[in-house]
Amino acid sequence: MAIAILSVFVIERAESQRELSSMRETGQAVASALERRAASSSSYLRAGAALLSTTDRVDPGLFGSFVDELRLDSDFRGSDGIGWARAITPDELPSYRAEMASFGVALEAIRPRPDAATRRIVPVTYLQPATQRNLRAIGYNMYSEPTRRAAMDESMRTVSPTATGRIVLLQEGEGKAPGFLIYMPVFQGAGMERRLRGFIYSPFNAQQFLDSALELETRGRMGVKLYDGAVLPDRLLAELPSEFSSGRTLIEDVTVANRPMLLVVESAKNASLSLISMLTLLFGLAVGSLLMLVARLMTQQALEDRAALDWLEEQHSIRNTLTRELNHRVKNTLANVLSIAALTRRRATNVDEYAEGLEGRIRALSATHDLLTQSEWGTTRVRQIVDAELLPYQHGSSDAIVCSGPNVAVAPNDALSLGLALHELATNAVKYGALSQAGGQVQVHWKKVGDDLIELLWQESGGPEVSQPSSRGFGTDLLEKIVAHELKHPVELVFAPQGVSCKLLIPLRRRSAFAIRARPEQASRPG
Repeated sequence: MAIAILSVFVIERAESQRELSSMRETGQAVASALERRAASSSSYLRAGAALLSTTDRVDPGLFGSFVDELRLDSDFRGSDGIGWARAITPDELPSYRAEMASFGVALEAIRPRPDAATRRIVPVTYLQPATQRNLRAIGYNMYSEPTRRAAMDESMRTVSPTATGRIVLLQEGEGKAPGFLIYMPVFQGAGMERRLRGFIYSPFNAQQFLDSALELETRGRMGVKLYDGAVLPDRLLAELPSEFSSGRTLIEDVTVANRPMLLVVESAKNASLSLISMLTLLFGLAVGSLLMLVARLMTQQALEDRAALDWLEEQHSIRNTLTRELNHRVKNTLANVLSIAALTRRRATNVDEYAEGLEGRIRALSATHDLLTQSEWGTTRVRQIVDAELLPYQHGSSDAIVCSGPNVAVAPNDALSLGLALHELATNAVKYGALSQAGGQVQVHWKKVGDDLIELLWQESGGPEVSQPSSRGFGTDLLEKIVAHELKHPVELVFAPQGVSCKLLIPLRRRSAFAIRARPEQASRPG
């Protein structure tokens, strides 16, 4: 895809450069055609100025013959003709009218009417061809209008044809198409005696001027606009719009009779991709999609292989962990059994008593082990441990043993210690305490006394009167030494006359403190 996009970028950039070159070529060709048109008109005006400067009077016949002899060809297209504007002062105005009347030209009042501050009047005297349209301009004082006056002053300074800025010709009327004039001054005499006689000039309709230049040059589908000096809406002289407005333009300088103008060429190429770019992009998309599919399949296979390897490695790690865990738990269990056996032997008076005590305690460990196996050596609820150790002593009475407490769970080692403690307390209650006679009752209650601690209370009642034992028995040692050591909290064992009571503090541990492996249902397998 990157190669396809890069290729499209290169192609479009080349197309853009080609279009820019075409725009530049068109702009230079049209600008050259406009300058040739202006140069041809200027040469006619120079010839007319040379002729008129040698005569004492410019009568209609002389001027008409001059224009006829020019035999204006296609190079003069775009112009409304050639005119003569005599330069006079306000004092010469009556004699000027009389002279024109002698030539059979009846002048109406000069417009606009000169005021007291007027120093020079340049009225349109003749304008050939003498069409009804051109006759509208006769008698207009061109020197009264600032744009025309500036061009006439410049032409006098340079003594060369000079174009005006954007104006509306008198022939067009107000609000019509814009145009411009080219003036050439006519002088009589030389040196200090040189005197301005007037101006020979040509009026141009800007749109026709641009159209005539494009008769010699092709613009294709491009747009062309001609501006007077600056690309501003109020400076627009003429335009030929493009078939499609792309917004991409090129500006070419044009000089029309010493007047700087700007030619703006607009590209007709739309913003869509070229055909070759579209084909390249589609081909790139097809190949890129195929490669992406192959890469996706290969990546998927690699991920599955990696997942399988990770799963096998995890299983291997779990097997090693389970082996270490099994060794650890077997050692702990054997250590507990050895401790129980040693204490039972020291307290037993005969073999039967020893065997019976040892068997009961091992069965207590076994019952708790069964619960831990069912929970996969995770946490075990206190209620399950209490039921497992005390249910065998119910003897069909639902009131003999009363248990209550919240649904909390303890760690595996703490569950073994709790189960062993409950077994000793229950065995003692059956032999000597509340469960040794009818009407006796054992209450087991537990509660949370903090975020990480459980308090379990064993309370006997309704049994034989209890007296403080004269010597420590195995149960007392097991509770106050082994169980207290495993639970990391002291065990409070009280032999009150109304019944034995025992308070155990069991820690609530975080799973991370004792969990060695994840549960099987939590282990992930490769798909």
